[in-house]
Amino acid sequence: MPAIDPSLYINRELSWLEFNARVLHEAFDPRNRLLERLKFLAIFSTNLDEFYMVRVAGLRRQIAAGVQHVPPDGMTPTQQLAAVTARVADLIEQQQNCLYDVLLPELGEHGVRLARMEELSEAELHVVGNFFESQVFPVLTPLAVDPGHPFPYISNLSLSLAVQVYDPATNATRFARVKVPKVLPRWIPFGRKNQFVPLERVIGANLGALFPGMEIRGFSTFRVTRYSDLELAHSDEDEDLLTIIEEQVFQRRFAEVVRVEVQRGTPPDLRKLLLGELLEDQPPEMPALTEADLVESGPLLDLGDLMWLATMEIPELRDAPFVPATPPELRDTSRSIFDAIRAGDILLHHPFDSFSASVEHFLTSAAVDPNVLAIKMTLYRTSGDTAIVRALTEAAQRGKQVAVLIELQARFDEVNNITWARTLEGFGVHVAYGLPGLKTHTKTVLVVRREPDGIRRYAHIGSGNYNSKTAHVYTDLGLLTCSPFIGADLTDLFNALTGFSHQSNYRGLLVAPANMRKRFTEMVDREADNASAGKPARIIAKMNALVDADIIQHLYEASQAGVEIDLIVRGICCLRPGIAGVSDNIRVMSIVGRFLEHSRIFYFANAGDEELYFGSADWMPRNFDRRVEVITPIEDRQLHPRVVSLLDTCLADNRQAWDLGPDGTYVQRKPGENPVFSTHERLLVNSWGLVPAQPTSAQSTSAQPPVDEMRVRDPGTAREQALSRLARANS
Repeated sequence: MPAIDPSLYINRELSWLEFNARVLHEAFDPRNRLLERLKFLAIFSTNLDEFYMVRVAGLRRQIAAGVQHVPPDGMTPTQQLAAVTARVADLIEQQQNCLYDVLLPELGEHGVRLARMEELSEAELHVVGNFFESQVFPVLTPLAVDPGHPFPYISNLSLSLAVQVYDPATNATRFARVKVPKVLPRWIPFGRKNQFVPLERVIGANLGALFPGMEIRGFSTFRVTRYSDLELAHSDEDEDLLTIIEEQVFQRRFAEVVRVEVQRGTPPDLRKLLLGELLEDQPPEMPALTEADLVESGPLLDLGDLMWLATMEIPELRDAPFVPATPPELRDTSRSIFDAIRAGDILLHHPFDSFSASVEHFLTSAAVDPNVLAIKMTLYRTSGDTAIVRALTEAAQRGKQVAVLIELQARFDEVNNITWARTLEGFGVHVAYGLPGLKTHTKTVLVVRREPDGIRRYAHIGSGNYNSKTAHVYTDLGLLTCSPFIGADLTDLFNALTGFSHQSNYRGLLVAPANMRKRFTEMVDREADNASAGKPARIIAKMNALVDADIIQHLYEASQAGVEIDLIVRGICCLRPGIAGVSDNIRVMSIVGRFLEHSRIFYFANAGDEELYFGSADWMPRNFDRRVEVITPIEDRQLHPRVVSLLDTCLADNRQAWDLGPDGTYVQRKPGENPVFSTHERLLVNSWGLVPAQPTSAQSTSAQPPVDEMRVRDPGTAREQALSRLARANS
């Protein structure tokens, strides 16, 4: 296959920033309730933190090492970093305008305020002063910087006060650092309902207590971001991956600084001092910190902490709560979940289908069922003292064979996963840590049960983590099945994960890195062949990210063969749709809204014999080549209309959807004269969205043309057909 033309490929880092720009847009959108808008602004901020810790840090390291690797879009690391810096500056300015000019004034009209210390009455100042003396002062540790006190270590993402202290005895002005403790609440109440002062302002107003006999000349807040990815050099001699990960997590604390955030108005001499001192802390092989690495923000830093305010119980300012439903197949309490699965495959759609009533119920039932002999499971991320962890330990204590593959390299969850690994081992669970050089990202459970007619294997395969918290806000699919083929494939997979095996042949599952890339490209090429032969050809793919250059090239070739392709990509998309002669038949949309779109679904028309798949993998090099992933076919064709209906629902969205143009920019759809149709609002009514009708849009070969002001111009499009079915369903 010829090398991809750089002009046909969107830069990954810039595409991610455009995704975060769509998140920020939700904070501006007046159609969202006020505290939900504040939530999106907080998410934008924490997203940007992670982007700097990993992606920007990676670019800086490439530049420092003189790496000449150029991605398919043709931008060098230096060019990428310059473009990222410029785009981030624009987004930060938008973020500041959104918070200070829009959200805080509007919240103030509803009685929610972040007050300044000087706005407090004497009585309120007394309340805050008492809080400082009793709760804050004992925790603080002022750290001076002078010849006898070196510049202190600044931990990643910690908020600090840079204090200028004048000593009248020596006539010298010194610098001191006071860390704002994370163990204390960021927003301090002072007596007025739903009104707070920031903790750093409370500390700033009481600095005299920390430096008695000194004169406080001023203070400013600052925050540093450090490189936070792991670098593991695996080899066959590595005997203890857990110990290696622990050491890496510890060393990560001292990694280089990649960003310095300062409060707007920080004096130039203080900015210079911070940069100079932090530069001394940099590893010698890393690039020097300059003014370009210093990000000036508004009065408040660490805006991710606004999430606490966004979750306040003020019903009129938040989305109405919803209660996930028990799937219909599991509502009969007179039969076991194993009886229900034997009656037919059960397809789940979270968060609309209850995670606790399905996935957790499956595992807790397996733990106590005397006929269950073994439970095998992969854990990428989990949450707290969950029912899942309790079920696994319960099963082990009851003498069942329990094997869990815990991914210790799940980014930013390494410490949690190390803790769970040791906890499970302490209860007798067999814990494995995966294959050298590969992350185990798949979401799978295998339960082996003795039944009157012999041994039967039950399985769960999902697109989302076994995490009860994220299962309430992420959209994910799951399948409960006792298919012999899937059970046999999972058995082979777990043997490969926990033992010595190079299994590459699977009956139905697409498994990375064994066969997934090959199978997906074969199916895309098959659609191209069908289109060329005049047979029904159609692809709909829903995922979090589309980056892989090879599969993008196959999609371009399928488009040129006449295959109609709709891509529903929440985040990064490096493919350019709508280019004449190249991607005329490809459309890309992104849905950003109340829930985080997380499911990965793949539809192929296959000359009328449609195939549907879902699972844990995006179309990225890491998912195909450097992770263990599972994509499962949906074998039961009676379940296909539900999934096609879900895809139709996404395609019909004119409220939360954005369309990607060939220039890499996104335009949000607008209803125009059409009724407002929001994917997430629809799914709250019906977890599969539209009521399917024939022919479904997934079976149609008609195109969805560009949208003018987001009004549908051609009634023959997939989106218009989906809307027509919606109208019939609602009539």
